[in-house]
Amino acid sequence: MKKLLNYTLIGILALIPVVVILQIILFVKDRFTDLFQFVYGYSDNYFVTFLLFGFSFMLITYIGHRVSLGRFSIIASFETLVCRIPILSTIYRVTKKLVQMIAGHELQEPREVVYVEYPKDGLWVPAYVTNKVEDRYVLFVPTSPNPTSGFAIIVHQSKIIKSAMSIEQVTSFIISVGSDYEKSDEANKLPG
Repeated sequence: MKKLLNYTLIGILALIPVVVILQIILFVKDRFTDLFQFVYGYSDNYFVTFLLFGFSFMLITYIGHRVSLGRFSIIASFETLVCRIPILSTIYRVTKKLVQMIAGHELQEPREVVYVEYPKDGLWVPAYVTNKVEDRYVLFVPTSPNPTSGFAIIVHQSKIIKSAMSIEQVTSFIISVGSDYEKSDEANKLPG
C-alpha cells in the first residue's frame, strides 16, 4: 500500500509541469479565441477578420520598429500626457521599468544574480540585482516556487556574494524549489 501511494505521489509530481504548460496553452488559446470572436463580431466574414488581424499585426510590428529606432512621437506624447496624471504616472513608470528589466533594454548594469543572507546570518538565498546605487545593491529576492513573488531589499555590497548563475538558471532553481541547481558547487563556497 505504501508503494502504491508513493507511486501515485511521484506520478502527480511528474504531471505538474505538464499540467502547468497545458494550462498556459489553453489560456493563450482562450484569449486568442475571445479576440477572434470579438473581431469576428464586427464582420461575419472570415476574410475580413483575417484581414483585420493581418493589419493589426503589421501595425504593431511597425510601431515596434519605430519605437526601437526612437522615432515614434505618438508613444512619447502619450508618456508626456500620462506623466502629468499623479497615480497613473507612477503605475506607468514602474510598469515600464519592469518591462525594460525583463526585456533587458536600457540597463546601465548587466543583470546579475547574487547570494544574500536571509532571513538570518548563515542562511543564503539567491537574488536578482535590479539596481545599484554607489555601494548599495537593490535586490529582488524571489520566493519558491513562484519567482514572480518576493520582496525588494537594499544591502551593502559587502553583504552579497556574486553568483555565476544566469537569470534563467536561478529562475529554474527557484521554480524547482532547489532541485535544479546547476551551480551547486557555489553552495560550498558560501560562508556557514
